[in-house]
Amino acid sequence: MKKYVIERDIEGVGSMNAEQLCGAANTSNDALAQLAPKVQWQHSYVTGDKTFCIYLAEDEQAIRKHAEISGFPANRITEVVTVIDPTTAG
Repeated sequence: MKKYVIERDIEGVGSMNAEQLCGAANTSNDALAQLAPKVQWQHSYVTGDKTFCIYLAEDEQAIRKHAEISGFPANRITEVVTVIDPTTAG
């Protein structure tokens, strides 16, 4: 499976309370269950009007299908080529 970053434009997402975020996660999980094992959600970073979601997927089409089923936009899908962190420096 490949790793992807999905940028989603969702107005006001950063202002959602815990109950609303729980509902959004449940909606996403329901869509993921329909697509398993082709796509997996690892986690998301929530900002003011965007989320940046980290997914594992067979291909970009599986992510687009998740967006279609869940109703959450996938405004930009970027495949992760590699990951670096402070330990990469040696």
